[in-house]
Amino acid sequence: MEELKTQKNTALEAIEAAGSLDAVEALRVDALGKQGWISQLLKTLGKMTPEERQEKAPAIQQARAEVADAIAARKDALENAELDRRLATETLDLSLPAPDEARGTVHPVSQVMDELAEIFADLGFAVKTGPEVEDDWHNFTALNMDEHHPARAMHDTFYFPDRDKEDRAMLLRTHTSPVQIRTMVNEGAPVRIIAPGRVYRSDSDATHTPMFHQVEGLVIDRDIHLGHLKWTLETFLKAFFERDDIVLRLRPSYFPFTEPSVEVDVGFEIVKGRRVLGGSGDAPGHAWMELLGSGMVNRRVIEFAGLDPDEWQGFAFGVGVDRLAMLKYGMDDLRAFFDGDIRWLQHYGFSPYDQPTLSAGVGAPA
Repeated sequence: MEELKTQKNTALEAIEAAGSLDAVEALRVDALGKQGWISQLLKTLGKMTPEERQEKAPAIQQARAEVADAIAARKDALENAELDRRLATETLDLSLPAPDEARGTVHPVSQVMDELAEIFADLGFAVKTGPEVEDDWHNFTALNMDEHHPARAMHDTFYFPDRDKEDRAMLLRTHTSPVQIRTMVNEGAPVRIIAPGRVYRSDSDATHTPMFHQVEGLVIDRDIHLGHLKWTLETFLKAFFERDDIVLRLRPSYFPFTEPSVEVDVGFEIVKGRRVLGGSGDAPGHAWMELLGSGMVNRRVIEFAGLDPDEWQGFAFGVGVDRLAMLKYGMDDLRAFFDGDIRWLQHYGFSPYDQPTLSAGVGAPA
């Protein structure tokens, strides 16, 4: 046991004198490692008689504890000394720029939604929202689409198996037009709103997705005519695309909720493989592109909303927000909007601290 005591004291002195963490680690391995002298002594306990084990085991265990505590204490002392040295010698240059931190981006759809709200706010429009799970009266019937209208087909619309308390079929709304109906029913006239939001249709390819974003506009007032519609759309598109040479062409069309109905085409040209809006579609190198649908609100729709069509008239329009984003910011595949690819979002997304805005306002001088 005297030999154990001598060996322990020698180890403790060596630990106390160790000048580096590497030296402390070497002493730990020498004493407590698999082949260390204390570990070897512990292995001999199994071969001893109970009497010998009772006599020698406490001394070996005490030596092991003292050496382990000394190693831990010396290690802490050396680490603290190194920290004090670094604090005394190292400095931080506060004039250097802070390192970039990973941060998210604003999705192009969210960016365009904000731009649309800003433009139409300048034109006096309020923003209205409504439920995405809608009943067929608000989504179809009140918009002059009877029960046999093809838009009600199961392959075009996502229906729920249950009906509401008024026994109406429930579905994912196919457009934001129900918001127009709800606004007229709840608030009466006059009305000047836009209704942005998610809509759903059973369709999927490079330019269609089962869920997409739409913004619709509605104006109900006295003595409203088609000229008001054209001016509104022209002013909106010039502000959104930030070009004064936007040229519109209105073509007769048919929508059950407007009469007369018009498709709105916009002149464009191909620049470096990308569609750039501007100029007349009849000009050399230009063409027309269908952009949105619109028209004067059908008398029956005004009646369904509880208003007198002989007193109130108005116009409505609708356009895909995703399509506007594709045209303005140069995307070519609608499906990428919903893939969640971080590389795509970093490329096409907008900084939340440096978003492009239309702060000049509609009609403000350049």
